Amino acid sequence: MNKSELIDALAVKAGTSKAASGVALDAVLASVTEALQEGDSVVLVGFGTFAVKERAARTGCNPRTKEPIKIAATKVPTFKAGKNLKDAIS
Repeated sequence: MNKSELIDALAVKAGTSKAASGVALDAVLASVTEALQEGDSVVLVGFGTFAVKERAARTGCNPRTKEPIKIAATKVPTFKAGKNLKDAIS
């Protein structure tokens, strides 16, 4: 499912227009992004948790030359599925 298909599904389930559903989805995504940028996590009980984790610096290998390279530390977004979501998929 891509973003436009998600907007269509939201419009049908919420009984709103596609335009209103698109605005609502954009607002949710922007809010999640802002919270993660500030270092907060977003917990949707039963669905899952969006968070930011720190990935330590490490040494990798250039696949072409096989030379070791240094990979800098970075922050990565993560998602951990909640119980209700896991149960719905199983």
